Order: sequence, then C-alpha cells, then structure tokens
Amino acid sequence: MGVRVWCFAHAGAGVSAFHHWPRLLGPGVEPDAWPLPGRDRRRREARVTDRAALLEDLAPLVASLARSAEPYVLYGHSLGGIVAHTLTRHLYERGLPLPALLALGAVPPPDWPAALAASADLPDAALLGLLDTFDAVPDGTEPGDLWHRMVFPVLRDDLRLAAALRTAAREDGNPLPVPVLAVSGREDPLVTPEVVAGWARWTTGPFVHRTVPGGHFFVRDRVLPGLIGRAARVVERVTGPASAVVRSR
Repeated sequence: MGVRVWCFAHAGAGVSAFHHWPRLLGPGVEPDAWPLPGRDRRRREARVTDRAALLEDLAPLVASLARSAEPYVLYGHSLGGIVAHTLTRHLYERGLPLPALLALGAVPPPDWPAALAASADLPDAALLGLLDTFDAVPDGTEPGDLWHRMVFPVLRDDLRLAAALRTAAREDGNPLPVPVLAVSGREDPLVTPEVVAGWARWTTGPFVHRTVPGGHFFVRDRVLPGLIGRAARVVERVTGPASAVVRSR
C-alpha cells in the first residue's frame, strides 16, 4: 500500500515548499502537503494564530487519519514541526492512531527559546531585519513591495501561531509515545544541531537525530526528502496497521 507522508511547511510558506518531494522520496512513499489558511488555494481564508483554531482547521485531516488502518508519517519543517507535534498530541489525547513516525526539521523543542516565534509582534522594520539575518527574506525586498504586502503578514501570523503552540506544549510538558526523527541543517544559524537534538526529551519512543547539509531551509534541497523516504520505507517494513494509543491518566 505504501506510506503517506503528511507535510507541514515553514512560516510564510505553502505547499510549494514540497513540490519536488514526489520525485525524491523514492518508491512506495507519497507526500501530501496540508496548506494552512491564508496561502495557496486558501489565501482568502482567515489565518490561524492559536492552538484551538489550528485544530479546528485540521479536523478533516484528523478524521481521515482516524479512519485509516495504514501507517503514516508526519513531517513538519520549522513552524510545520510544531504543527505536526501539536497534531500528534491531539491524536494521542483522543486515543486515535498515531503516526508511525513524527519527523521534525529545523525546529527547536518547545522548552528551548525560539528567537523568531518570540518576535512576532516586533515593528515591521525590526522583524524584517531579524528575518533577513536568517535568509528568510528574498534579496531586494523593501517595505511596500509585493513580498512585503502578500507574504510578510502571513509570516507574522505564523510566528504568532508558533509561539502559541510552543506555549501549549510546554504547559502539557509530557513526552509522546511516538518514534521521532529530528533533522537539523549543518549550517542553520537559527536552530543548531545541538538544539534539535533536544527533541529526545519529548518522546518516550525511539529517537534519531540526523544532520543534513544546508541552512534553515534545507527542506528545499534534495537530501531531506531522500532521508524521509528511506525512513518511511523502514516504517512500512516494521509496523502493522496503525493502532490507537489511549492516553493514560
């Protein structure tokens, strides 16, 4: 049957972040990117900035995962990583089938300071300057241009969402019983490999940390999808039908 990988993009991005994944994941693995409101075909919809609104938006995906008996993988990059983690916790709390693998890229664990998420309400010029230091702003961008008018407001609200999700995760504080693959970029100035390795504290399942070439946006390169594809094929070999894990109290 193969393994489906549900993908969640970094702040300000949509499904195009994963446009090259179908040909790079390898045989038997199918990606499916979930666009949050405010971008791509959903650009006219109100953006989500808190956990309750996010989970309401993800309700159709949750229902689909609850019906499926096949193993699946979640991959989230940067903001998408904390979205994937939030979704996994939501599934766990409801005793629904958990991902056979939670894969997280370029995202600090909830108990580690996140410079960008904490900067969502900075003035435009200050936030643009901070983003530029992490290569998150296209070359030549100026206040008032197309990127600033169309993408910057989405990115700012995504940072608000990241901050809210990280706070909620810290308030819960408990590790999840899922295998975790945490991936860092060797040259990432925002989230170093040492920081990404801290996700080991957030799972009671197997934990693997891998470092790949590139900066914060290594999701755009070829190495990451190959790594996720190999991990998904391992998942298919070693797991049976997905099973619910009921949260103990």
